[in-house]
Amino acid sequence: MLREGKAYRLVLACVGQGRALLTVVPKKSGADAVIPCTQAVVQQRIKGHGPVHIDVVGSKGTTGALAWRINEL
Repeated sequence: MLREGKAYRLVLACVGQGRALLTVVPKKSGADAVIPCTQAVVQQRIKGHGPVHIDVVGSKGTTGALAWRINEL
């Protein structure tokens, strides 16, 4: 659980082919984003609002591995 009112940096990288979709719930915690599986690093600032659900789903035909990290700012 993220601490209420605190800011965090979510960092994701995907290696492989295709792309993945990041979903953050509740929406006031962060925005959805597309993660290309090209070794590019995607960063997003998220806010703690109690329990936060972060989901990453590959698009049809996507293969690869995803790495992620959350740091408090």
